[in-house]
Amino acid sequence: MAERLGGRPAPATDTTVHNRDWDVEQDLSGQSFTRVAFLDVDLSEMSSRQATFTDCTFRQCRFNASEHTGSAFLNCTFTRCRFFDTQFVDCKLSGSMFDGCTYELFTVTGGDWSYVGLPGANLTRATFTGTRLREADLTAARLRKATLHRVDLTDALLHRVDLTQADLRGTDLTALDPRNAELQGARIDPDQALVLVTALGLRVG
Repeated sequence: MAERLGGRPAPATDTTVHNRDWDVEQDLSGQSFTRVAFLDVDLSEMSSRQATFTDCTFRQCRFNASEHTGSAFLNCTFTRCRFFDTQFVDCKLSGSMFDGCTYELFTVTGGDWSYVGLPGANLTRATFTGTRLREADLTAARLRKATLHRVDLTDALLHRVDLTQADLRGTDLTALDPRNAELQGARIDPDQALVLVTALGLRVG
């Protein structure tokens, strides 16, 4: 059983899909997969709507130019996968873990990504809008020039997170310790400024 981020074992799998190139017209909408290991699978240009993946493992898979709407990836593990021009809309990824993946033109709109593990992830220029990331692990994640609009980061792990030149307007920053984060050039609103000033132990007025 493979070790998962945080020392927890990855979910055991029952079946394996290996080195299979799904046709670009493949639509997985409405389908359900449980405890499946996807190894070196090309999921590029795939679309899924209301699909469900539970306790699945994705290793060295390609999600390039794929679109996922209202789908669920629950307690899944993604290892060395590539997400280029990938879009998640109103998807649920609760409890899923990402390790050694690459993200380019990565867009997340809405959805519930609570308890997701993204420590050390290079999410430069990624976009999260209206997404729930409660108690997500973003330790040392690189979010330089990223957009995080109206994101719920309640109780998220944000130690050493890099938010240089990120647009953070409307995002819950109560879990952020500005002394342990890179915030140079980040864009925030007045309410967020008060939260950060208070976190520094300063008094206004």
